[in-house]
Amino acid sequence: MGRGKDMNTEHRATPVEQLTELEAASELAWLAAEIARHDRAYYREDAPTVSDADYDALRQRNAAIEARFPHLVRPDSPSLRVGAPAVEGFGKIVHARPMLSINNAMSEDDVREFVARVRRFLGLPGEEAVALVAEAKIDGLSVSLRYENGVFVRGATRGDGAVGEDVTANLRTLDDVPERLHGTGWPEVVDIRGEVYMRRDDFLALNEHQAARGEKVFANPRNGAAGSLRQLDPSVTARRPLRLIAYTWGEASPRPWKTQWEYLQRLRDWGLPPNPEARACTGEDEALGVYADLGARRHQLPFDIDGVVYKVDRLDWQDRLGQVSRAPRWAVAHKFPAEQVNTVVEEIGISVGRTGVLTPFAFLRPVTVGGVVVSRATLHNEDHVRELDIRKGDTVVVQRAGDVIPQVVRRVPEDRPRTEPFQMPDVCPQCGSEAVRLEGEAARRCTGGLVCPAQAVERLIHFASRNAFDIEGLGEKNAAAFWQDGLVAQPGDIFRLRDKADALRSREGWGERSTEKLLAAIESRRRIPLERFIYALGIPQVGEATARTIALVYGSLANWRQAMDHAAAERASQGEARKPEQVGEAYAELCNVEGIGMSVADAICGFFHEAHNRAVLDDLERELQVQDATRPQARDSMVAGKTVVFTGSLVTMTRSEAKARAESLGAKVAGSVSKKTDYVVIGADAGSKAAKAEELGVTMLTEDEWVALVEGRAE
Repeated sequence: MGRGKDMNTEHRATPVEQLTELEAASELAWLAAEIARHDRAYYREDAPTVSDADYDALRQRNAAIEARFPHLVRPDSPSLRVGAPAVEGFGKIVHARPMLSINNAMSEDDVREFVARVRRFLGLPGEEAVALVAEAKIDGLSVSLRYENGVFVRGATRGDGAVGEDVTANLRTLDDVPERLHGTGWPEVVDIRGEVYMRRDDFLALNEHQAARGEKVFANPRNGAAGSLRQLDPSVTARRPLRLIAYTWGEASPRPWKTQWEYLQRLRDWGLPPNPEARACTGEDEALGVYADLGARRHQLPFDIDGVVYKVDRLDWQDRLGQVSRAPRWAVAHKFPAEQVNTVVEEIGISVGRTGVLTPFAFLRPVTVGGVVVSRATLHNEDHVRELDIRKGDTVVVQRAGDVIPQVVRRVPEDRPRTEPFQMPDVCPQCGSEAVRLEGEAARRCTGGLVCPAQAVERLIHFASRNAFDIEGLGEKNAAAFWQDGLVAQPGDIFRLRDKADALRSREGWGERSTEKLLAAIESRRRIPLERFIYALGIPQVGEATARTIALVYGSLANWRQAMDHAAAERASQGEARKPEQVGEAYAELCNVEGIGMSVADAICGFFHEAHNRAVLDDLERELQVQDATRPQARDSMVAGKTVVFTGSLVTMTRSEAKARAESLGAKVAGSVSKKTDYVVIGADAGSKAAKAEELGVTMLTEDEWVALVEGRAE
């Protein structure tokens, strides 16, 4: 089940066991946002942006970091959700029981380990077989059909696993969805889960029809099925060749079946089509035989499949096994390997992604892979190219990862033309800005930011977004259209749109009222708090919390710009110096800010090092009034304006509580000790920060002394 053809997937390179806690927290934040973006594209927009393999790698990375740092698990962690939120335009339905995802097995050994885990969890003796049901994994859109007293009452997409989109009217148009269940023996209430899909022949006929009418053609049957079911007009869905297979249940009251296999037979009796490629198996050997058979026949089947799902057959065992995170312990999806063919690299190019990531890709001698003609393939990043030693003219093995994204797997060892090794450019091919690679990242990134054409639209959308400038009426669609038509090229142009009011009024769908409403929304944002301004710039690794902290520390835009100009100059002059104090005072002060390490500091310095970005800031300052940060000042506070560092375990409060209390009293909380630190509060098991404070002669306080100080009881 591929997730698209984006060639700019980022992979973090540092082994999990080598991550610091700060790095882990930063990466978990990045992973939460990145996985959510892919989920939105896949589940909500039916426009996948990454292959299954790369998507799974992101989730596995997230799980590994959370396993090592369980206290860092975020409320928006991908491990706590499935899919993406329901879109506006459809009503929302809360699933009676969450619609779970299924963990993947990529090899026979993975499948045998799955069965072994089941045995260990249930405490089964070695001789007791684990009966399984093996079902072909059909590539479609997951749905839930709710029947009450045998009558179909509503249907929903998976959505984020907890809340889906109400597509009841659309599902009623499918011949495979009965209005009333057949036969007898169905529960009073039952949510029947299944997959809406298209057969290949139906898909090809639909695309021919769409092309003949000059309408959108679909990339594959899965996208065709998802786009067809999620039409706001049910009559459009009714004209599309959609089918359903049913395979499990959600809520069921009562549940009269005792095995997975028995449930599938009941579905047929009730008038719903179960998976035609499902087999009852006595154990893993028989299930693996089904996998081999389906793998050999997959291209002859009338529908696309990307693997086989194995489910523990006994329901009492399923109930005992339960689920972990977003997936059941009693099921696993055994994916098919990607088809591989040989071809020749004719050239190596560079693409620039929406976040400025430079990704090498190979122009290939066209070759058919999995029924699709492939002429270029991703090379992921410069380390991947170097490790495989891919050069122009090489014969390479190519596959479509997840049957979607073409990628180069390896070089065929043979005599090669006399060509030079590939060198990653150190400037952006789109805008000429410096391209830098930060420590701990696999990607090289353009620092052009706001002026790079490859990043321009996404940065404009971010700039106007709710948590940045919050300009109503300048959402994703309008921002992209304005940029495409030359009305807005960079953020400052937004505040000069009144000069182009006539052009706005003449646009299709626009008029006097909508134009004035947008211009008024823009005018209302000419005064902006410093923290929102900083966040709106879209500097890599600078989210809302970091922007707020920066604003509090530096106070005003002028102070921040001056300090960052100095820090960027220091960073540029010191090359590979890897201690903040080796770089310079301004850079060290930036690194000393709570929540900012050298990785974030380098990202900020990279932004300020570019003259293009500084010019954008100059332009914005001419259009805006950026308000100074207002630090809470408590009357008679003994710590207002002081810089405080907390270290070690506190007893009467958590570190978060201590930090919040200090900031509410006007103090600045730093993450490391420097000569500008006023107080270091020492908890139990304090380490290097206490030693550093003693070395620098910084005042050290016990927790009790700190509490007495902030409460005005200090002597």
